[in-house]
Amino acid sequence: MFSRISLFATRRGFPIYGPAVSRALASSSKRAASTSAPSSSSTSAAAAPKEAGTTHFGFQEVPVADKAKLVGGVFHKVADSYDLMNDVMSVGIHRLWKNSFVELVNPQLGCEYLDVAGGTGDIAFRIVDALTAKGMSTVRPLAKPSRVTVLDINSSMLKVGEERAAKRYPALHPSVTMRWVEGDAQCLPIDSNSIDQYTIAFGIRNVTDIPAALRDAHRVLKRGGRFLCLEFSKVNNPLLRPLYQVYNFNILPVMGHLIASDWGSYQYLAESIEKFPDQERFKAMLQEAGFKNVSYTNYSLGICAVHDAWKL
Repeated sequence: MFSRISLFATRRGFPIYGPAVSRALASSSKRAASTSAPSSSSTSAAAAPKEAGTTHFGFQEVPVADKAKLVGGVFHKVADSYDLMNDVMSVGIHRLWKNSFVELVNPQLGCEYLDVAGGTGDIAFRIVDALTAKGMSTVRPLAKPSRVTVLDINSSMLKVGEERAAKRYPALHPSVTMRWVEGDAQCLPIDSNSIDQYTIAFGIRNVTDIPAALRDAHRVLKRGGRFLCLEFSKVNNPLLRPLYQVYNFNILPVMGHLIASDWGSYQYLAESIEKFPDQERFKAMLQEAGFKNVSYTNYSLGICAVHDAWKL
């Protein structure tokens, strides 16, 4: 019913686990070697290292090699309370944003879906539910089931997702399968030109090298494939923006401390939102990665935004 592939891309220097070790090493190393380093024109000041060898972790400047470990520490810590964290950060509205996001995905039978940074399954479960409803209503035999791959670099997040999936789906409908993959968005352990839709929700801002992740998203998509990203963004309303910043920097960490006894993780998440490129800059980064017909839709006056792009 469910399959688990536990892979870390070798480009980031992580170990590789699982039954397909030699295959994963060979394919990951080949992809890492073939991926060019980002040029200065393909990154923004918010997303790229300010100087050689450093990048941002929230408002801190840290060695590039350390960021993945630091971000991983945050999400290992909050994995069991991730839904609560999202409720605190969005006052519960994230559920409505995710519902609207998956309506844009409009899952279709027989397709390959990749949900990156999707460890706890929030987006994947919505896709599976939509596919199951369509599978139950069709009378035509299916040539092949849809496959939903959930990929995350954080094993704790994947563990939470797999446990939730086991409770939610005692048995999947024959129209859909799921698998769980531990891997790096910057060097995906996924075959080129194999994915119909790539989704990432509230994850891209935590990636060390965002342009590299966008290039690899483009690589794994089929021609005609679609990239959809839901992420906290920039509020442009001059009246609302100061209030939103007060909430993020003065209220959110306090609530994190009171509710989850975790000030530091919530402080980082607030800072990471502020450092992430605005809607227009992220649109340009997608275009620089090779995507076409790039557009975005603001949710809740720009508190978050969906970027929609195609590989043509």
